[in-house]
Amino acid sequence: MDTESAAAEAGGGAARARSRFVEHFAGQLVEAGMARMPARIFAALLASDAGALTSAELGERLRVSPAAVSGAVRYLTQQHMVTREREPGSRRDLFRVRDNQWYEALTSRDSVLARWEEALRDGVDALGADSPAGRRLTETLAFFEFVQAELAAMMERWREHRATLGLDG
Repeated sequence: MDTESAAAEAGGGAARARSRFVEHFAGQLVEAGMARMPARIFAALLASDAGALTSAELGERLRVSPAAVSGAVRYLTQQHMVTREREPGSRRDLFRVRDNQWYEALTSRDSVLARWEEALRDGVDALGADSPAGRRLTETLAFFEFVQAELAAMMERWREHRATLGLDG
């Protein structure tokens, strides 16, 4: 086999391995509750060397329609899991997953937890802290307050740990 054929075959093997990873990891995300198409798009972006692909590239890699890509990236951008950028010198959008994506996604949940806590406090006030429902809401509120405090401390520890791994740039 000549060198060019061997390189093409090796590239095909890498593409197959990447595709297997994308489908396997997407399956794990689906089992955790994410819709299938956003899971596949996210996994494809995560597994791409650049961490960014255009809509056309995503459609080609996953063999899906532009409409499927559009709906999935809309969901992922709303969830702060990917960002939309303009491809330099082009009118095409580029969808990117950041290197520190999980940190960014969890940090964006901070405002969601704060809104839930506010709604739970309102519920306790409305239903009475001594009612069965009020006690249940009080425990739920205490849980989310605990999670939010722990999450903030954990994120700080992650920033410190990430720096020791040399992942800060």
